[in-house]
Parts: sequence; C-alpha cells; structure tokens
Amino acid sequence: MVVILLKDVKGTGKAGDVVKVSDGYARNMLIKKGLAKEATQGNVRNLEKQKALAEEKRAEEKAAAQAKAAELEKIVLTVPSKGGENGKLFGSVTSMDIAKALKDQEGITIDKKKIDMPDGPIKQAGNSHVVVKLYQDVSAKIKVKVTV
Repeated sequence: MVVILLKDVKGTGKAGDVVKVSDGYARNMLIKKGLAKEATQGNVRNLEKQKALAEEKRAEEKAAAQAKAAELEKIVLTVPSKGGENGKLFGSVTSMDIAKALKDQEGITIDKKKIDMPDGPIKQAGNSHVVVKLYQDVSAKIKVKVTV
C-alpha cells in the first residue's frame, strides 16, 4: 500500500514522504495511529500544494532576512564600557550587551543567541566585528565600536 507520512517514522521515512509499505503495517500501525494517510490522487495533490506553499513562505522569509542583513551591514554600533589603561575592559562585552545596544540605538530587536562572536566576548576597547545569524544561510556582519 502506498501512504503519505504525516509524521516522521523511524525506519520508514520523514513527514511528507510518499512511501510504499505492506498493507498490514499501513492499516494496523501507520493509519491507525495517525502517522500516515492513504496516498489517493486527491491527497497527493493536497500534499504538493502544501509543499509549494511552504517553499513560497520560506522564500519570502529568506528575502526578508536578506533585506534585514543589508540594513544591519550598514550599522556601526557603539557600546560604552568601563575600562582601565591601555583600553583593557573591566569585564567584557557579551552578545547580551550587543543585543541591548542594538535595541536601544537602532530599535532593532535581535535575540542574543543569534549573535555569534567568533573570538568570544570582547575584552579590549576598539573596533571589532560580530556576526548576526538571521536565517539559514543568511547572516550579517556588524561593526562594534567599544568605548571606554
């Protein structure tokens, strides 16, 4: 019997896959537990429409993320911090500080978990760069100027 999987089934396939399984397994396990439905022509057409809509939505989200990335690339963020001689900071500037500064200075809300600091927290006054991951395969580099 050919079925459309509604949820991931270990050893059978992922949600949205059209797979051929034995009749008993399909009737007694997959369909009964709501993990699959029979692959009729109507169900297959509905599945294709849902996949097309999901792909279109992903494309729109990616385009919006790319536009936001272009906007973020232009920003030079100034983060004030306390420090001593030679520009060494008392503590460090973390992703939480950068997210707060982005919200305060530019009005842009970004989750601190999406801010990637390749060299770790900033411990020295001066200019550095951080990467903001906005979407899968879309990121922006922000220039951060730490002042004492």
